Amino acid sequence: MSDHDDAQRLEEGRRIAHSGGLARVAGHCARHPWRVVFTWLGIFVALIGLNVAFHGSLVNEFKVPGTDFQKATDLINAKFHGQKGAALRVVMAAPPGERIDTPERAAAVAKMLAVSQAAEKTLDENAKDASTITDPLAKDSHQLSKTGRIAFFDAQFDRTGFELPRPDVVKIEDSLRAIGEPVGIQVEFTGDAESPPPEQGASDIIGLIAGFFVLIILFRALVPTAIPLIFAVVAVATAFLLLFLAARITNFNTITEILVPMIGLGVGIDYTLFIVTRFRQLLHDGLGPQDAAAAAGATAGRAVVFAGTTVAISITGLAIIGIDFITKLGIGSALGVLTAVLLANSMLPAVLSLLGHKIDRGRLGMKPTDDSRAGQARTPVAAWGRFVSRNAKIMLPLSIVLLLALASPVLAVRLGLADSSTAPKDQTTRKAYDLLSSPDGFGAGFTAPIPVVIDLANDHQAAAKLETAMKQVPGVKEVAAPIYNADTPDQASVAIINAYSQYAPQDVRTDDIVSELRDNTIPRVLDNSSAKAYVSGANAAFTDIGNIIFSRAPYFLLYIIGVTFVVLAMAFRSVVIATKAALTTLMSALVGFGVLTLVVQLGHGMGFIGLDQTGPIESFVPPIAFAILFGLSMDYEVFLMSRIREEHIHGEDTVSAVKDGMAGVGRVILAAALIMSSVFFSFLLTPDRVSKEFGLLLGVAILTDAIIIRLTLVPALLTLLGERSWFIPAWLDKVLPNVTIEPPGQRQDGHAAGARPEPAAATD
Repeated sequence: MSDHDDAQRLEEGRRIAHSGGLARVAGHCARHPWRVVFTWLGIFVALIGLNVAFHGSLVNEFKVPGTDFQKATDLINAKFHGQKGAALRVVMAAPPGERIDTPERAAAVAKMLAVSQAAEKTLDENAKDASTITDPLAKDSHQLSKTGRIAFFDAQFDRTGFELPRPDVVKIEDSLRAIGEPVGIQVEFTGDAESPPPEQGASDIIGLIAGFFVLIILFRALVPTAIPLIFAVVAVATAFLLLFLAARITNFNTITEILVPMIGLGVGIDYTLFIVTRFRQLLHDGLGPQDAAAAAGATAGRAVVFAGTTVAISITGLAIIGIDFITKLGIGSALGVLTAVLLANSMLPAVLSLLGHKIDRGRLGMKPTDDSRAGQARTPVAAWGRFVSRNAKIMLPLSIVLLLALASPVLAVRLGLADSSTAPKDQTTRKAYDLLSSPDGFGAGFTAPIPVVIDLANDHQAAAKLETAMKQVPGVKEVAAPIYNADTPDQASVAIINAYSQYAPQDVRTDDIVSELRDNTIPRVLDNSSAKAYVSGANAAFTDIGNIIFSRAPYFLLYIIGVTFVVLAMAFRSVVIATKAALTTLMSALVGFGVLTLVVQLGHGMGFIGLDQTGPIESFVPPIAFAILFGLSMDYEVFLMSRIREEHIHGEDTVSAVKDGMAGVGRVILAAALIMSSVFFSFLLTPDRVSKEFGLLLGVAILTDAIIIRLTLVPALLTLLGERSWFIPAWLDKVLPNVTIEPPGQRQDGHAAGARPEPAAATD
């Protein structure tokens, strides 16, 4: 690159800093930095104040409107005055071969009942006059196993497990253990009250530490390393403040608290990193701090806006699934993306303007990086880009074969319910499950009964007839007598019959029982009856969710891919780029699902993520993860292609633009992917299975997308396509709005319209 070219680029940088709406916004923030900083501080303080006065709570709620499960749940709540709070199931076990109903142990059980009854009154916001706890050792109790070794009772509260003060619950559990242990009773706990709010503090810290080391290697200075980390933390904190305000208006599931930091930290670091890197390059090219901040906002910041837009498009697609809590999980997780985009395009230019050349401080004896174009061309990622271009005919098919191999396990995926047998062995919920489902306990299917809820109408014999028929269903171990919402069947309007499977809740044969009841038993028995019956329970719920997801998946995918195609075709003025982006992003998601299936469901390497039991993938994980992944993976597509297009509109042919684009932004994409995947993988350390599933799926998919797709497959494909990469039909070019990825100051006639450039004739 000649001095003349460098001067032209410097002049162009100054022109970009003063042209286009985003440049004006970034320039305003850069020229009035303290005003912007104090405005954001005011917003932050206002959000804190609003949360103190009006914050809402997250709920552990899974509503699936229109399904058998939801109809049954609504009937129970309406006719049985169902408890809306959490139950703490206390599971007690004598040593193997002994009984729990000996005089000494029976006295201890009585003390535990008294403590639990007192705890109900203490923790309930509306103190009950009478306890609902029943004595498991009473005559004809169904809460004592046939061997007499294991018993249980339930303490019912009027608040959810998420709302109950965790220290108080732990205190109750410690008190009950202190009573049981001296007489040889093992005491374990399960139920919703033993489902505390997610605690990801350690995972967040580990993700930030991993980000610190990647950034310090990339920048070799403390100041540029600290900025992305600080901005990511601020973005997540702001997202949480917005989430709890929104929770005052509508319900957000407790799982949202897992997703907000997982997504927010990753994109917060990525978006800030991209802009900071461009700011440093522009400073080193000779621009002043204010112009460099404005130009970075107009170029890298513009790419961030487009990247954030693709995430928003993906998230809105969840509404097509038609399940409210899934839609809101996506909306909640997208709050971190929203705050990251807003901070990156307003507060960040202000901070960078204030720092100026101090951005490179904190070397700690490390040699500075060479951010000139010549220095970028000497990096390992730039060398890899040149290698891929030289060997494109080999690297393209190799990449495709590798991707297909990694994605292939997805063909065996099973969506459904993962029961407590998949929890870590040292968790009390796992120990309680093992005791209840053991041969000395109540059987494999006891922990997840299959309730059939009957709206009797005028057929008061319907429940008795169904009870008899249900006992004949293959795989059913036991059927309990009907429970009526009145003293006698003739007075009742609703009945519940609990069936118990011979198999574990997550066993596919238990799902078969649900299908048999719905498809054959109930229609046959109630063929000429006015009564209606609905199958409920966890298996039914997850089956219903899975069925809805599979039935609406084509429309969901068509929307996300279709709208994203339009946005990218508009941004890059190329149907080839848009098609390639949609297909490759879909492939990275399939690889993530494939590896998740291989580990969690098929059991290969599950010990490395802290699991010892295989199980199906929760039904709600795929659509949420796919929507998030499609948006996040598109980030790297936008970052890479925006730089390649920038080189292209400067007059370079496509192959040269690919090489220089890889040199300019490739290491940033790699660093961003390493940071984001580290944040995701850190969630493998949490005990919660769902957190592990999201962490593994997202982490693998992001690494795949960055390394195999963006830094290998894409440059190989563009090299082989050459100038055909920028093809767009003339009619579509006229129809699409003229909003492109590059700022107005960079557009050139012909190039902005997607025409093939003639390098020799190009001017700056």
